[in-house]
Amino acid sequence: MGRLVIGVGNPDRGDDGAGAMVARALAGERSRELRDCTDLIDAWEGEEDVVVVDAVRSGGAPGSVLRFDALSDVLPARANSSSHSFGVAETVELARALGRLPGRLTVYGIEASDFERGGTMTAPVAEAVARVVRVLEEG
Repeated sequence: MGRLVIGVGNPDRGDDGAGAMVARALAGERSRELRDCTDLIDAWEGEEDVVVVDAVRSGGAPGSVLRFDALSDVLPARANSSSHSFGVAETVELARALGRLPGRLTVYGIEASDFERGGTMTAPVAEAVARVVRVLEEG
């Protein structure tokens, strides 16, 4: 079946579209875009190997990339806070409690700075999107 890549975010909100842009760059039946993290559990249902990419605000430099093995690491809620009311970290922990995690779950957080409606993605975040796409294409 292969790895499923899920990009979370809203491309109409500047850097928040980072995850969606990764999914678009990897376009195909094994990549999906979601605007709402609450859809993640259903999106990865039955999947063995899943990668989730989202924009984050952790206090790092814009364009920094964080990587977590979500099965062995507890995701820091602050590192995965974004414009979503229910973020990736909360969704992963809910899925863990419900026994609905995929066999393998890797989360990439791309440090973002601009979440303005109608904004454009900043250069550091666009560069980080390209780096994450290369890593996922190679791996």
